[in-house]
Amino acid sequence: MKATAQSLRQTLKQVLPFLQQISDEEASIKPLPHKWSKREILGHLIDSACNNQQKFVRTMAQPHLNFVGYAQDFWVSEQHYNQTSWQELIGFWYAYNSHIAHIIEHVNPNFLQNTITIEGNGLFTLEFIMQDYAEHLKHHLKAILPEIGLESKFANVYNA
Repeated sequence: MKATAQSLRQTLKQVLPFLQQISDEEASIKPLPHKWSKREILGHLIDSACNNQQKFVRTMAQPHLNFVGYAQDFWVSEQHYNQTSWQELIGFWYAYNSHIAHIIEHVNPNFLQNTITIEGNGLFTLEFIMQDYAEHLKHHLKAILPEIGLESKFANVYNA
Protein backbone atom coordinates (compact mmCIF):
# COMPACT_ATOMS: atom_id res chain seq x y z
CA MET A 1 0.00 0.00 0.00
CA LYS A 2 3.04 2.22 0.28
CA ALA A 3 3.08 2.54 -3.53
CA THR A 4 -0.58 3.64 -3.52
CA ALA A 5 0.11 6.22 -0.81
CA GLN A 6 3.16 7.47 -2.69
CA SER A 7 1.17 7.74 -5.92
CA LEU A 8 -1.50 9.76 -4.12
CA ARG A 9 1.12 12.10 -2.64
CA GLN A 10 2.76 12.50 -6.04
CA THR A 11 -0.59 13.45 -7.59
CA LEU A 12 -1.20 16.02 -4.84
CA LYS A 13 2.22 17.61 -5.34
CA GLN A 14 1.89 17.56 -9.12
CA VAL A 15 -1.45 19.34 -9.27
CA LEU A 16 -1.14 21.76 -6.33
CA PRO A 17 0.71 24.53 -8.22
CA PHE A 18 -1.73 24.29 -11.12
CA LEU A 19 -4.76 24.51 -8.82
CA GLN A 20 -3.24 27.54 -7.09
CA GLN A 21 -2.96 29.36 -10.43
CA ILE A 22 -6.72 29.16 -11.05
CA SER A 23 -8.50 32.38 -10.11
CA ASP A 24 -11.50 32.51 -7.76
CA GLU A 25 -13.60 33.68 -10.70
CA GLU A 26 -12.50 30.88 -13.02
CA ALA A 27 -13.01 28.27 -10.28
CA SER A 28 -16.68 29.22 -9.92
CA ILE A 29 -17.66 29.02 -13.63
CA LYS A 30 -20.13 26.24 -14.36
CA PRO A 31 -19.60 24.90 -17.90
CA LEU A 32 -23.34 24.09 -18.06
CA PRO A 33 -26.09 24.78 -15.51
CA HIS A 34 -26.20 21.12 -14.43
CA LYS A 35 -22.39 20.61 -14.43
CA TRP A 36 -20.09 21.29 -11.51
CA SER A 37 -17.66 24.19 -11.47
CA LYS A 38 -14.00 23.54 -10.66
CA ARG A 39 -14.77 24.66 -7.13
CA GLU A 40 -17.63 22.17 -6.86
CA ILE A 41 -15.46 19.36 -8.27
CA LEU A 42 -12.81 20.07 -5.64
CA GLY A 43 -15.58 20.19 -3.02
CA HIS A 44 -16.74 16.78 -4.22
CA LEU A 45 -13.18 15.52 -3.78
CA ILE A 46 -13.24 16.79 -0.19
CA ASP A 47 -16.54 14.95 0.34
CA SER A 48 -14.98 11.86 -1.22
CA ALA A 49 -12.02 12.09 1.17
CA CYS A 50 -14.43 12.42 4.09
CA ASN A 51 -16.51 9.43 3.03
CA ASN A 52 -13.50 7.31 2.17
CA GLN A 53 -11.75 8.03 5.46
CA GLN A 54 -14.84 6.55 7.12
CA LYS A 55 -14.85 3.56 4.76
CA PHE A 56 -11.17 2.87 5.32
CA VAL A 57 -11.12 3.09 9.10
CA ARG A 58 -14.44 1.34 9.63
CA THR A 59 -13.45 -1.47 7.26
CA MET A 60 -10.20 -1.90 9.19
CA ALA A 61 -12.21 -2.35 12.38
CA GLN A 62 -14.24 -5.38 11.27
CA PRO A 63 -14.10 -8.22 8.74
CA HIS A 64 -17.12 -6.90 6.77
CA LEU A 65 -18.87 -3.54 6.66
CA ASN A 66 -22.16 -2.47 5.10
CA PHE A 67 -21.68 1.23 4.31
CA VAL A 68 -24.19 3.85 3.19
CA GLY A 69 -23.84 5.57 -0.15
CA TYR A 70 -23.88 9.30 -0.41
CA ALA A 71 -25.88 11.70 -2.57
CA GLN A 72 -22.97 13.53 -4.13
CA ASP A 73 -25.00 16.18 -5.95
CA PHE A 74 -26.89 17.01 -2.76
CA TRP A 75 -23.68 17.21 -0.74
CA VAL A 76 -22.05 19.54 -3.26
CA SER A 77 -25.14 21.72 -3.60
CA GLU A 78 -25.92 22.06 0.09
CA GLN A 79 -22.37 22.86 1.10
CA HIS A 80 -22.33 25.81 -1.32
CA TYR A 81 -18.81 25.17 -2.54
CA ASN A 82 -19.20 27.85 -5.21
CA GLN A 83 -19.37 30.43 -2.42
CA THR A 84 -16.21 29.20 -0.67
CA SER A 85 -12.74 30.66 -1.12
CA TRP A 86 -10.89 28.72 -3.81
CA GLN A 87 -7.60 28.93 -1.92
CA GLU A 88 -9.23 27.65 1.31
CA LEU A 89 -10.74 24.72 -0.60
CA ILE A 90 -7.35 23.87 -2.09
CA GLY A 91 -5.68 23.93 1.32
CA PHE A 92 -8.34 21.76 2.92
CA TRP A 93 -8.37 19.32 -0.01
CA TYR A 94 -4.58 19.02 0.07
CA ALA A 95 -4.41 18.49 3.83
CA TYR A 96 -7.24 15.97 3.90
CA ASN A 97 -5.74 13.93 1.09
CA SER A 98 -2.32 14.03 2.71
CA HIS A 99 -3.98 12.40 5.73
CA ILE A 100 -5.69 9.83 3.49
CA ALA A 101 -2.26 8.96 2.04
CA HIS A 102 -0.98 8.55 5.61
CA ILE A 103 -3.84 6.14 6.43
CA ILE A 104 -3.19 4.11 3.27
CA GLU A 105 0.56 3.97 3.92
CA HIS A 106 0.12 2.71 7.48
CA VAL A 107 -2.78 0.28 7.05
CA ASN A 108 -2.21 -3.04 8.79
CA PRO A 109 -1.79 -5.62 5.98
CA ASN A 110 -3.99 -8.02 7.97
CA PHE A 111 -6.97 -5.75 7.23
CA LEU A 112 -6.55 -5.46 3.46
CA GLN A 113 -8.86 -8.38 2.69
CA ASN A 114 -11.66 -7.08 4.95
CA THR A 115 -14.69 -6.36 2.80
CA ILE A 116 -17.25 -3.64 2.32
CA THR A 117 -20.51 -3.25 0.47
CA ILE A 118 -21.62 0.27 -0.37
CA GLU A 119 -25.36 0.83 -0.37
CA GLY A 120 -25.81 -2.84 -1.17
CA ASN A 121 -23.39 -2.76 -4.12
CA GLY A 122 -20.38 -4.92 -4.65
CA LEU A 123 -18.18 -6.77 -2.30
CA PHE A 124 -14.98 -4.76 -2.30
CA THR A 125 -11.82 -5.40 -0.33
CA LEU A 126 -10.22 -2.64 1.68
CA GLU A 127 -7.17 -2.97 -0.54
CA PHE A 128 -9.29 -2.34 -3.64
CA ILE A 129 -11.13 0.70 -2.29
CA MET A 130 -7.86 2.27 -1.15
CA GLN A 131 -6.27 1.77 -4.56
CA ASP A 132 -9.39 2.89 -6.39
CA TYR A 133 -9.60 6.05 -4.27
CA ALA A 134 -6.35 7.39 -5.73
CA GLU A 135 -7.68 6.73 -9.25
CA HIS A 136 -11.02 8.38 -8.48
CA LEU A 137 -9.14 11.49 -7.39
CA LYS A 138 -7.21 11.62 -10.68
CA HIS A 139 -10.42 11.14 -12.67
CA HIS A 140 -11.92 14.31 -11.21
CA LEU A 141 -8.68 16.30 -11.26
CA LYS A 142 -8.52 15.68 -15.01
CA ALA A 143 -11.81 17.57 -15.31
CA ILE A 144 -10.30 20.56 -13.49
CA LEU A 145 -6.87 20.38 -15.14
CA PRO A 146 -7.15 18.58 -18.49
CA GLU A 147 -3.89 20.13 -19.67
CA ILE A 148 -1.59 18.31 -17.23
CA GLY A 149 -2.24 14.80 -18.52
CA LEU A 150 -2.84 12.76 -15.37
CA GLU A 151 -2.79 9.03 -16.00
CA SER A 152 -5.85 7.34 -14.52
CA LYS A 153 -7.13 3.76 -14.47
CA PHE A 154 -10.43 4.87 -12.92
CA ALA A 155 -12.89 2.03 -12.87
CA ASN A 156 -15.91 3.85 -11.40
CA VAL A 157 -17.15 0.68 -9.75
CA TYR A 158 -18.59 2.34 -6.70
CA ASN A 159 -19.87 5.75 -5.75
CA ALA A 160 -16.82 7.32 -4.13
